[in-house]
Amino acid sequence: MNLDLNDVQVMIQQTAQKFADSELFPNASLVENKNQRPLFLSNLKKLADLGFMGLNIQQAYGGTEAGSVAFSLAITELAKGCASTAVTVSVNNMVAEVIQSIGTEEQKHTYLPKLCSGEFTAGAFCLTEAGAGSDPAGMTTKAVKKDGKWVINGTKLYITSAAYAGVFVVWAVTDPTAAKGKGISCFLVDGDNPGISISKEEKKTGQLASATNEVVFTDCVVEESALLGSLDRGFKIAVSELAGGRIGIGSLALGLGQKALELAIEHVKERKQFGQAIADFQGIQWMLAERQTEMEASRLLLMQAAYSKEQGEDFGSQASMAKLFATEKANQACYTAQQLLGGLGYMKDSPVERLARDVRVTSIYEGTNEIQKVIISRQFLM
Repeated sequence: MNLDLNDVQVMIQQTAQKFADSELFPNASLVENKNQRPLFLSNLKKLADLGFMGLNIQQAYGGTEAGSVAFSLAITELAKGCASTAVTVSVNNMVAEVIQSIGTEEQKHTYLPKLCSGEFTAGAFCLTEAGAGSDPAGMTTKAVKKDGKWVINGTKLYITSAAYAGVFVVWAVTDPTAAKGKGISCFLVDGDNPGISISKEEKKTGQLASATNEVVFTDCVVEESALLGSLDRGFKIAVSELAGGRIGIGSLALGLGQKALELAIEHVKERKQFGQAIADFQGIQWMLAERQTEMEASRLLLMQAAYSKEQGEDFGSQASMAKLFATEKANQACYTAQQLLGGLGYMKDSPVERLARDVRVTSIYEGTNEIQKVIISRQFLM
């Protein structure tokens, strides 16, 4: 693998960095207030205009066609500014990629330009249920064929961007007689479908600007053409797309960890105790050296997974390793930064406090880190 970035990748990384520094970071605490939702949404539209909503989507469908490595770089930089924005961009790219990968030409031309251009504020995945989180094959949402159309009934939980999604990718059981993990299909459901009900937003610890809702499907009718991919083969789609999403979440965590360390380094250079900057103490230096090494290792794992995906190679295990390591070490980096800032790091006036809240969920969503260990172990035990 050549670790040198090409011109397009450098341009995307630098553009994301500039946008994060000028538009996202200064307002990251502000948009945590729901009254500032318009500002949050306007930043998403600006990112769409810059090409960040379809980084790995072909230009023929309105995408940037920059590849998976560029996607990882972009999410890392955006996360340094605002994790809520970065996760929205990541999920939107996932939705667009699954449509590009297995959608019909009609589906691609209908949905991809809207997802890439910002005509749709965001796309959303409806997979998780109250009894089907780490075990998505245990879902109970059903889709029944009636009069040539599909009727979906069920409830999905913790759906990112549900409050303003233009399209939902929805998984439902279509053959209840099939073995577990079989008989599940995938559908594209427009956000304005009258059969969809969006419950109130969940009250979360972090990533507060990003809406997370329960989504209820009640006799939700969609055309036969809404079927995404092959009938009863939807579970395979979920497994495949979650692998790509793990690159996004690992990259997001990396950005949070890197930003926390940047702020901590600024602080320890300025903060004086016992007559000298605390950066001069070996204990402080070693704490930072360990975290910086872990962030660099995380970056390399993510680049390897993104590069393998871009080359069309098997990347599932690499993505799980990258997600596992990057999110665990980013959590440590944020907590170390809090420790180095002392009492200030625990105050809401400090950006590090927000970073520590935002990073916590990265080891939970897109597959808990315990599930990542199961996936990784299968590579050498089975």
